[in-house]
This record gives sequence, structure tokens and C-alpha cells, in this order.
Amino acid sequence: MSRKRIMMSSVIFFLIWMCACANETPERQQPPREPSADLEVRGGEEDQPVKDSGQPADSAEAGRKPSFTSATVHDPSVIRTDDGMYYVFGSHLQAARSPDLMHWTQVASGVSNGNPLIPNVEEEMAEALEWGQTDTFWAGDVVRLADGKYYMYYSLCKGDSPRAAIGVAVSDHVEGPYQHLGIILKSGMWGQPSEDGTIYDPTVHPNTIDPHTFFDREGVLWMVYGSYSGGIYILKMDPKTGFPYPDQGYGKKLLGGNHSRIEGPYILYSPETEYYYLFLSFGGLDASGGYNIRVARSKNPDGPYEDAEGHDMIDAKGAAGTFFDDVAIEPYGVKLMGGFMFRRQAGEAGGGIGSGYVSPGHNSAYYDKESGEYYLIFHTRFPYRGESHEIRVHQMFMNAEKWPVVAPHRYAGETIGTYTAAEIAGSYKLVNHGKDISAGWKESIVVGLSADGKISGDSSGEWKLTGDNGAELLVDGIRYSGVFLRQWDELAGQEVMTFTALSDGGTAVWGSGITVRPE
Repeated sequence: MSRKRIMMSSVIFFLIWMCACANETPERQQPPREPSADLEVRGGEEDQPVKDSGQPADSAEAGRKPSFTSATVHDPSVIRTDDGMYYVFGSHLQAARSPDLMHWTQVASGVSNGNPLIPNVEEEMAEALEWGQTDTFWAGDVVRLADGKYYMYYSLCKGDSPRAAIGVAVSDHVEGPYQHLGIILKSGMWGQPSEDGTIYDPTVHPNTIDPHTFFDREGVLWMVYGSYSGGIYILKMDPKTGFPYPDQGYGKKLLGGNHSRIEGPYILYSPETEYYYLFLSFGGLDASGGYNIRVARSKNPDGPYEDAEGHDMIDAKGAAGTFFDDVAIEPYGVKLMGGFMFRRQAGEAGGGIGSGYVSPGHNSAYYDKESGEYYLIFHTRFPYRGESHEIRVHQMFMNAEKWPVVAPHRYAGETIGTYTAAEIAGSYKLVNHGKDISAGWKESIVVGLSADGKISGDSSGEWKLTGDNGAELLVDGIRYSGVFLRQWDELAGQEVMTFTALSDGGTAVWGSGITVRPE
């Protein structure tokens, strides 16, 4: 492509990005509102807080009501320290910690001097802020290297163009203070040579934000990154310096391009399945953007990555000359979760009209080697609550086809158990997450799972319990594979049986048991 055509593409991109980011500005350019207590969703009236039980966060199986404390971290990336504390780091230099993934304490928020992560941020990070022509930071990631120090990979972006940078800062302590080591990658240098020596092209080259740094099973350090623009890329990193090895340019491309709305890459290796799982967020991050979490997998950290239908993710991009072509990318990736609402039924325990999420996304993930449990950590907005958002954690499980399935309710200390068909039989609210990228949320329908293996109600089919907790469902002619799990339902205020499963086509269904309000 000639320099003139690239510059024309850049101008068009700038104008469309400006329009697309109009609704994102409050989240991308300034810290969001302070988190409130968990809310019941009530249509046509002010949201009311759910009362805290005040009891310890013991497992739901112990018969005690779990409690939760929320915090606000957009784009949360998780790290667990040697003392067992979980930390998440995200946009706007936000950070929070939790001992149990249920009770979160805000550690830092806001790009201004006095933030404990970088107390003199305006001076310490002046070079990066000047390049990005911004006053805030976007998604970050923290990893501990062999020297025992914590390396914070930050990103920042102008916001109305892909003029962005990824850099690294270091600290002896996970909560800081961090000292700037330098900028690693830059993008958005219109009409000038990019990191690979060619003239920067926003349809091909990445927007250098959203870094995630990880070790593969052989101990090799990698960084995956990217958002919109030219797609998602991966680089080999030097574990002694925390910087990329030289002469890689932007690294290897994994997917995306032509301004497709794909971002927030995160890679997790499963020793159980021996796959690397590449998590991604499709769509736009705001309440009307249709943000949703997807995953692909590979036997190698740098790909190629495929979805459940065998699509090579390198092909997930819009057509040349298009911007934000969601229709072109919707078929790609296994969609684990999008906006949804478990609609409360008449006579059901609890209050309000239901519970659910809007635009959940930009996740990280954690595998506990001791327990063998997987966790999905993400931010989400909520029905009827505008742009306010909070951290959420859901447990994940590997289904029979070695794909992760996500528990329908937030993590409350539960562990998966052994169940009988009699325990599973009953009425359920069922959500089908589909494969589309769309504003709003998927409404639940009502189905019954009978003891003889039939599914009836708003959908029909068959179900079967396999082993201790495996779930095989045939819903309206489509096969799904997953697990059954007892979980705490916050809205109902009690345990319910749930199921989570994926189809061969990469769509997720969730079921949450319906409990009747005591007389």
C-alpha cells in the first residue's frame, strides 16, 4: 500500500475512531465511579442494595451464606503472590486485592501523583504520557520474574487514534512503588517507519495496548498484546531484562486486522489438557458495545489458534476497507459469555426482576495448581446501571472436549461435587449466549429437566448426567457438553443447581435452578 493510501486510511480511521470512542470516553479517559454494593435489578425504580450477610466467606456447601465485597478495576489482570493474596491491575492505574476472590479491597485508582503504584506518576511516566498524548493509562499486567521483582507492563493510548505505547516499570513489592524502565513498543506514527521498519499502517500493524506477559510450559517468557487496528500480536521476551528480544518488530500476528473489534488478549496454559487458551474480548467495552468473552486454543503459545469449529483465528478480521465489521468476526472463537439476564420468575425466591451482566469482558484467568481449579476474572457492567462496573470472578471447568465452560454465578467458594439425576431434575432459567456481537443482553427462558432425561418448556430436548458431574444436553437439536454444579444464587439467597455447557459450534448455554419462595 502506498504512503498516500495509508495516510488516507489513517484519516478515515481517525474520524471513525472518534465516533466509536464517544461512548467510551468516560471509561477510557477518566476513572469510573466508585463501586456500590451488589444490586438487585429492579425495572422502573431505583436499584436497591442487597444486604450483606456479615458472615465469613465459607463455601456455600458449608450451609452459610457467602458475602462479597466489590471493587472497581477495568480490564483486571490477575497475579497471585507467595502469601496467597490475589491482585488485579487494570486501566487508570487501578488495582485491588483479595484473599479469596470474593472480598476485594481497592489498592489504587487514578492517574495522578499520590497513587501508591507510581506516587510521582506525572514525572516518572512523562515520556510515555507525552508519546500517547494522554493523561491516563489503559490495561496493564504484572508478572514476577526470576530476580524476585515485579514488572508492571502498562499501556496508554491517545484514544481517538492508535497512537499508543507499551512500557514496563519495576518494583520490589507488588503494590509498588514502581519505577519506569522504558517504553517497549509504539504505534500510531502516521507516515513514519513503525517497529518493523515499514510505514505504519493501522489496518495491518497493531495498536500497542493491552499487554499480557506469561511463561509457557517450557519456561519461555512471552507477551501477547493488541486492540482493534491491525490485530493481536505475540513477542518473545527476555526474562532477565523484562524487555523483548531484539529484531522482532511487532512480533507474530495471531488474529485480527482491518480495525476489527478484538482486544484484551490473555493466554493461559492448562496442564490438564496441554492446550494454551487465548482469551479475547470481541465488540465494544461500553454498555451498548456488546463486549463478550471468547476463547481459542493451540498446542503452542504462539499459535496457530483455532476455535471449536476448527476456524484458524488468523482469518478473524473484517474485509479490507471496513471498520468495526462485527458480522465478519462473529463466527470466530468460542463465545463463553456475553450480556445476559436471569429473569426472576413469579413466586421465585428473592426480589427484583432478575440478575445479569452487560458487556462483560477484558478478562484474565488463573489456574490453581494445588486444587486444579480455574478462575475467570473480568469486569462487567449491569442491566439498568449504565456504565458503572465491578470485578467479577467465575469458576471455569474443562468439558469433555477440553474447552473451558464458565459457571453461571459468581464464585462463592464452591467446589464441584458428585450429583445424582434426582438432585438435578427440576425447573431452570436457561440462557443461550449465541455467537453474535450485540447491545443489550440475552433473556433467560424456562425449561424443565425431568428425571427421565427429557427437557421441556420453552425449549425441548434431552439431558444426561455423565460420571460425577458431567452434563450432556441436546437442546432444540443442538448438542452441548459441560458440567452440573451447585452454586450460590445471590438473588435467591440460597444454593441452586446449575449447568454450563458448550456446543460443537462454540456457543454457551447456562442454566440456573428455580427455587420457590417459602410461604
